[in-house]
Amino acid sequence: MGGGSAASLPPGVNAAVPMQDIMPPVKPKKGVIGFLRRNPTIAIGGFLVLLMVCIAIFAPFLFTKDPTALAPALRTREPSARFWFGSDMLGRDIYSRVLYGARVSLTVGFAVAICASAIGLFIGLVSGFIRVADSIIMRIMDGMMSIPSILLAIALMALTRGSVGNVVLAITVAEIPRVSRLVRGVVLSLREQPYVDAAVASGTRTPMIIIRHILPNTLAPLTVQATYICASAMITEAILSFIGAGTPPIIPSWGNIMAEGRALWQVKPYIVFFPAIFLSITVLAVNLLGDGLRDALDPRMAKRL
Repeated sequence: MGGGSAASLPPGVNAAVPMQDIMPPVKPKKGVIGFLRRNPTIAIGGFLVLLMVCIAIFAPFLFTKDPTALAPALRTREPSARFWFGSDMLGRDIYSRVLYGARVSLTVGFAVAICASAIGLFIGLVSGFIRVADSIIMRIMDGMMSIPSILLAIALMALTRGSVGNVVLAITVAEIPRVSRLVRGVVLSLREQPYVDAAVASGTRTPMIIIRHILPNTLAPLTVQATYICASAMITEAILSFIGAGTPPIIPSWGNIMAEGRALWQVKPYIVFFPAIFLSITVLAVNLLGDGLRDALDPRMAKRL
C-alpha cells in the first residue's frame, strides 16, 4: 500500500507489509516442445508411429533384400548375421518381409481411418441435423453394426479378390457405422445450443449452419476416433491375411507372414514372433497417440499449469 493509503488509516492501525513471492511464477512453455512436454503420451505415441512410418518408407535402404526372393536351400534358418530375423520355409528373409510388411499395414490403417472418418462424418452430420433422414439412415447403420466388423469384412472379401485396395474397402465399410453414430451423437447435442437456434432464427440455410457451427465442433472427437479406427484396421487386416482372406501371399504383410509360420510355431517361433512384435508396437503407438489426443482435446481432462 502507498504512503497516502497508510496515512488515511485510523490511529493505532498499521497497514500490513506486502508479502513477497517465495516461489517465482511458473511460465508455461509454448510451442510444439511445450505441448509435447505437457502431453507425454502424444510424444511417445507420435514418435513410435513416426518411426514405423520411416521404416516403411525407407525399407529399401535399411539393409533389406528382395522380400519375394526364394532360396529353398536356405529355408528355416535361425536368426544370424546373414538373416537378422531368420528365414521362412521358402528361404525368404524375414527381416526384409517384416519391414516391407509395414507398408501394407500402415497403408491399410491410414487409408481406412481417412475414408471411414470422411464418409462417417458426412452420414453423421446429415443424420444428426436432419430429423427426417435420421430414422432411415440410423436403422441402416444399426443393421450393419449388428454384424461383427471382422465377419462383415470377411464376407465382403469373399465377394472380391485379395488385394490391398479391396481390404481397405472391406474394412472401411465395416467401420463407417461406428463413426457415423459418434458424429450423430455430437450433432444431436450441438443442434440444441443457443447459437444454432440463433442461426436458424436469422434465416441461415441448413448447409451453412452445419459447415459453420456444427462441423468444427465434431473434428476433435472425430480425430480421436480416427486413431482407434487406424489401430483396429491394422489388426483386422492382419486377421484377414492370417486366414487367407486378405492380401495375396506375394505381397508381404504381417498377417500372412504369421500365417506362413504358424505350422512351425513350436520349432521355429521366430517366424511368427517378429511380425507379431512389430504389429503390437504399431497398434500400441497408435492407441497411445489416440489417448493423448483425447486428453489434450477434452477441456475437462486437459492439464492446466
